[in-house]
Amino acid sequence: MSYSAFARYYDSLMRGVDYAARAGYLCGAMERLGHEPGLTLDLACGTGSLTLALAERGLDVYGLDASPEMLAVARRKAEAAGKSIFFVCQKMQEMDLYGGADTIVCTLDSVNHLSEAELRETFRRVAMFLNPGGYFFFDANTMYKHRIVLANNVFLYDLPDVYCVWQNRLIPESGSVAVSLDFFARSGAVYRRSGEHFTERAYPVKTMLGMLRQAGLRTKAVWADGTFEKPGRKAQRIVFAACRPGKSSGK
Repeated sequence: MSYSAFARYYDSLMRGVDYAARAGYLCGAMERLGHEPGLTLDLACGTGSLTLALAERGLDVYGLDASPEMLAVARRKAEAAGKSIFFVCQKMQEMDLYGGADTIVCTLDSVNHLSEAELRETFRRVAMFLNPGGYFFFDANTMYKHRIVLANNVFLYDLPDVYCVWQNRLIPESGSVAVSLDFFARSGAVYRRSGEHFTERAYPVKTMLGMLRQAGLRTKAVWADGTFEKPGRKAQRIVFAACRPGKSSGK
């Protein structure tokens, strides 16, 4: 799916995310593991907010996303900020780069949008395009968040440019959540409705570790989101750091 309707309102819905802080956290994780970022790919970059935040920290970064509409927003934002950032329109599971990357990041639950087969293929391609010694940092929603926090709940967002109704339907046997978004945007005296539908899947940590291992990636750390601590039973998002074995180029 292209997330065409979602792209128009994504930044408004994510207004509470501190991308500068998230970029700082990722850079701190790299430093903690003794890794120089080098050429960095922001995988599933969406509207490019994190890509831009990483660029503002001096990283040589580019973005990849499957949504042309999301990338159009990302390009406008980079241009407005005076940053020359390259963006690629590809699906994660079909990623086909011209060369390797020293670091790949994938944040804000993007991997939860993939089926198990798609996630395995994404990990395989990450391993393929990471340079030896390169690192892959990604986060994922947990089973706890899907079953307890998202569950069958409805969330309402009354924003300046749109009113959004976010409805979840939990699929208990798998822990997946079917999400329906309805957007109501004012157009003169009326509201125009648009919508988006997708499924987010949660995977047990052991399952994801196994997928990484099978892809040829070596897990170096698993943290509770925003920390360098072991995730607790009620952690809602977990961060993984994995590397491709081999000697780094030292970039």
